Order: sequence, then structure tokens, then C-alpha cells
Amino acid sequence: MNFAIRSNQKEIIDREDLSFESVRKNMKELDFINRWLGGHRISLDGFRELSRMLPLAKNKLKVCEIGCGGGDNLRMLKQWCQREGLELSLTGIDINPHCIAYARSLPENAGIEFIENDYKTLQFDEKPDILFSSLFCHHFTDTELIYMIHWMKANAASGFFINDLHRHPIAYHSIKWLTTIFSGSELVKNDAPLSVRRGFLKKEWEALLHAGEISGYRIQWKWAFRWLVIAKNIGIEDAG
Repeated sequence: MNFAIRSNQKEIIDREDLSFESVRKNMKELDFINRWLGGHRISLDGFRELSRMLPLAKNKLKVCEIGCGGGDNLRMLKQWCQREGLELSLTGIDINPHCIAYARSLPENAGIEFIENDYKTLQFDEKPDILFSSLFCHHFTDTELIYMIHWMKANAASGFFINDLHRHPIAYHSIKWLTTIFSGSELVKNDAPLSVRRGFLKKEWEALLHAGEISGYRIQWKWAFRWLVIAKNIGIEDAG
């Protein structure tokens, strides 16, 4: 198996003929994986870094996630900010109607706005302060990602962050073993290791950000085999 290049094999979750129950089980297990393998912590790191640069007079941050799935990242941010006494306006966007239906069905997601839409066609009345995605980018081709980076730069008032997978054989074989043993979803068993093969190397993120005309950014490796990409529209000049 060649980990030098990204796989272009489509994941099952990207099919249009899936049942609500299949998607529900997938979203529930992804929430578990994000909590126990550090995915939520990485999204929180990205949010905290970008929120620190906002004007002190800003008393209610607007945060939007594209490809939000079942809303687990937004729910985590909501709960963290409640503990910290911070007020957020949270919006999740996903093109999959089953993901949005599942997100809206969860009582713990109360107060979060969920929109069924292709992010590319969405028009904001007011730009979010922070845009982000988590485990979303690896579903797309490089050409589609360059468009996405341009879009996030144009639509985020202060900046955006991306939380996604590091393509590595250890990550692949580890998640394949874990999902084979513990997962009850055939979709997760197929898509979780395939997601790693569709993930990224650092040099690929550097090339994508350069093509997307992003100059102020930081790429950080995070456990377990994730990349956190932070791009600020204001505040820093350094890259790397």
C-alpha cells in the first residue's frame, strides 16, 4: 500500500443512497473517536488560538463549521464556552440531509443552528468570526480543496482552522485494528482506515495553502496523527 500519495477512492459516507440509520451510527461513532483520540481537543486548540486575537469588545463570537456532520465539534465548543463564561453563536453546515436531521435531533445540540446546504452556495448575512472544518477536507480533491481554502479566507472575518488526518501507515493500521475490534458500523470499519489514506502530508498542506494564497498560517502535528492548520486573516505574517 502506497502512502506517498493520497487515495482517490470514495468513502461510503459520500454516497447519496445511505439510510438515516447508517449515517446516525456513523456520526455516533465519530463522536466517540473524536473524544477518545483527541479530535475534539484539536478543534478546541484551533478555536482558542483564533479567538484570542479577536477584539476585546467582541462579546459574542460567531463560529461556523462546514461539513459539521452530527455537530459533535460544535457541541464540544458550546459546552467548553459555557464553562468559561463565553457567549457563542454556533452554526453547522452540511450537505447531507441525514447528518443535519441527526444533529437537530440531539437535545444536547440545543442552541446550535444547523443548515442543510452546500457550503459553496451559502450567503452569510454577517461573516462568522471563525470558520473551521474537522475531518472534512480529506473527502475532496486537491482542486476542490484550493477552492475551499479561497472560500474560507473570503468568508471568515478573522480566520479559519482545519483539523484533519495525517496520512501514515501507523495511523492506518491502528484505526483499522481499533474499528475492527470495537466498531459496530460497517461504514466506519470501511471509511475510518480509508480516511487515513485520503489524509495529508505536511508538504501537501503547504502546497495547498500556497495555491490558496494564504500567507499567514501555522501547521501543527497533533496526536493522534492529525494536522491542525490555522490561518489568520489578521495578526501574523509568518508561515510554517
